[in-house]
Amino acid sequence: QVQLVESGGGFMQAGDSLRLSCAASGRTVSTYSMAWFRQVPGKEREFVALISWSGGSTYYADSVQGRFTISRDNAKNTVYLQMSRLKPEDTAVYYCAARLGTHLSGSYYYTAVHDYDYWGQGTQVTVSS
Repeated sequence: QVQLVESGGGFMQAGDSLRLSCAASGRTVSTYSMAWFRQVPGKEREFVALISWSGGSTYYADSVQGRFTISRDNAKNTVYLQMSRLKPEDTAVYYCAARLGTHLSGSYYYTAVHDYDYWGQGTQVTVSS
């Protein structure tokens, strides 16, 4: 089992920056691919970013490419999402997710909710204009 706890959410203004953290515990976290998803009321949970177990590969949703950066510190069992130039449409509950195994299969990146095995409780990010 892996436990994930997100933190760092808050109320921001458009253009601000914010860093989210996901603290992991349980089974060896370094063997898991990690990802961030986000969800707003009434909509499906959507992929934001992922990072391989080594941290050597990352992949982003088009909507956040160039603005968000995912990283991980396996020594601290923590994955981060650095968000910059925030937009009101970034408002959502952000979830950390873990997948046992690779971050992709061939050319397919694991960006679907069902691809992930463990989830955090979420942290709210609100961006006002």
